[in-house]
Amino acid sequence: MIHKILLFFFSILLVSSFLFFFPYYRVIAFSFENTNQLLAYLPLQASRTFQIQYTHSIHLTDVVETYQLKDEQIVQTELQYEDFAIGMPSNAEGEEIFIKQNGKYFIKNMNRAFPFIDVRIGQVKAEHQLHYEKQMYRLADYLSPGTWVRIQPKRLSLWQQLKGVKIDE
Repeated sequence: MIHKILLFFFSILLVSSFLFFFPYYRVIAFSFENTNQLLAYLPLQASRTFQIQYTHSIHLTDVVETYQLKDEQIVQTELQYEDFAIGMPSNAEGEEIFIKQNGKYFIKNMNRAFPFIDVRIGQVKAEHQLHYEKQMYRLADYLSPGTWVRIQPKRLSLWQQLKGVKIDE
């Protein structure tokens, strides 16, 4: 009888440990610099598309970068901006399409794949925002301004989720 009880509790412990430590939860992860130290994460729902919006530091207009998560990579699919100033492209490349519409410039049909994106959270004017599933998250509310973060798709376990700030709460 004791053997069956021990086997039962061991089975429960094994299954619980598996569920607690197995990385199954898909997120957009924000890690400290180029380390694996999780600072924050956004749980992924149905959509694999998100945008990062910021105010350009020189011409002080909005820039919106659109990304899609594919095969553990971040693929930039579109860029929207309002000024050709320093740091902004003047045309599309390869199969990309350049469009001017309502006073804004768009580069569409982009297919630029990255394993991660490094961003320094703006301290003064940048106002970095993450747009996902019709919600806007001001990154400075979750990450310290001036912090260099690495954005990448990840799978987290329940244990790892406890170490970071959940952005959508």
